Amino acid sequence: MVTKVYIVYYSTYGHIEKLAREIEKGAASVEGVEAKLWQVPETLSEEVLVKKGAPPKSDDVPIIKPRELADADGFLFGFPTTFGTMASQFKAFLEGTIGLWHTQALAGKPAGFFSSTSSQGGGQEETPLTSVTQLVHHGMIFVPVGYTFGDGMYEMEKVKGGSPYGSGTVVGDGSRQPSDLELAQAFHQGKYFAAIAKKLKG
Repeated sequence: MVTKVYIVYYSTYGHIEKLAREIEKGAASVEGVEAKLWQVPETLSEEVLVKKGAPPKSDDVPIIKPRELADADGFLFGFPTTFGTMASQFKAFLEGTIGLWHTQALAGKPAGFFSSTSSQGGGQEETPLTSVTQLVHHGMIFVPVGYTFGDGMYEMEKVKGGSPYGSGTVVGDGSRQPSDLELAQAFHQGKYFAAIAKKLKG
């Protein structure tokens, strides 16, 4: 019996996508788990994206429709931070899940978060915390990564994103890319979450 884990993300400049791809690898490393990447629809015009200097979206990751969430057994949702909350593009996508809410199609399914911020104090914990409300109204089960990443959670010498709430990266002005440690935590989160999703389905 296959456990389907969807990694659903929004990425403006590619930082979140890099975490998502590592999470996918981690989830897929668990036997019996099928991991799949999805993007949420963009809400900004092409003109605005060009002015922001945003690169094109990846062609190999399909755009998800809200109803397709019902096909999965668990979810890891990723997005940049805007003032301590999820980016509006992802919020708009979740607002489109009202039909699933009416039928409680997502109730009892596990979900977690990963995110990015411009600074170390810019929402690494606050963003997933404020996002939990989205899971609560659907009756989903929040699965944080906790401190299961071990020593990597206590890095003090280098800039590091992520928290007990989920993996993450600090992007600064956008030029900083996810570090090896941040990518390792993302892989760990995918693997850890997938194992729990598999247990819950079983």
